[in-house]
Amino acid sequence: MISLVSVQVGAAFAKTLFPQVGPEGVAALRLGIAAVILVIWLRPWTLCLTRSNCLALLGYGMVMAMMNLLIYRAFDTIPVGIAISIEVLGPLGVALFTSRRRLDVLWVCLALAGVALLPFGSLGASLDLRGVGYAVLAGLFWGLYVIVGKKTAPLGGRGVALGMSVAALMVVPLGVAHAGMRLLTPDVLLFGLLVALLSSAMPFLLDMFALKHLPRHVFGVLMSASPAVSALAGWLILGEYLNDLQWLGIAGISIACLGSALASRESTKESTT
Repeated sequence: MISLVSVQVGAAFAKTLFPQVGPEGVAALRLGIAAVILVIWLRPWTLCLTRSNCLALLGYGMVMAMMNLLIYRAFDTIPVGIAISIEVLGPLGVALFTSRRRLDVLWVCLALAGVALLPFGSLGASLDLRGVGYAVLAGLFWGLYVIVGKKTAPLGGRGVALGMSVAALMVVPLGVAHAGMRLLTPDVLLFGLLVALLSSAMPFLLDMFALKHLPRHVFGVLMSASPAVSALAGWLILGEYLNDLQWLGIAGISIACLGSALASRESTKESTT
């Protein structure tokens, strides 16, 4: 839950930096600073890695990089709460594809109905299709993040540090190409540090520990609140107003995620009896 609140508040703060360094610059600050913090703190070079571990970490870092870049591109043109509501369909899809329960068709329909309500509102009436597309792709990589993260979870926090370093190596050059020396101004660096702590260093580390100790369906239950928390953060920090229909859509998506996760738990119980 701490990870959930932290990452959504960090996302809203990150958007305030877009006018200065753009989405790519913010992604570079977020991942670059977070990687430095985690490497210094956790000393991942002490890990004894196998070829299989290295491949998993490479995939983990690549997924993390793409997930960050794409969702920030979505934030640039559509409200944070709507972008996250679309993105969360990724991990929901993972849960549904791994389930064989007929009831899950209901959760798919409910989630799609929720998405259908998002365009109706003062901000959402003219949703940028590029932003929606970026959010959909970010959701795809979030789903992959859950899968790959489970494979690297046994490496613990040091695995997060290595994965974050891989992501930073991919994104920082892109951010520098877009924003240049503006990334090094004191106010941008200070805000970048805040975003890195809230959006990457703390939540990704907590996610890794959660995935190590919790079944995937429990993780999904907790993450089902992401759309609502992101919408609240966008409203409080950015003033992004959503109307009743959009809140209803966000509630529908959250309930679909919750229902899917609970159904997954029941399916797990049945398979063990």
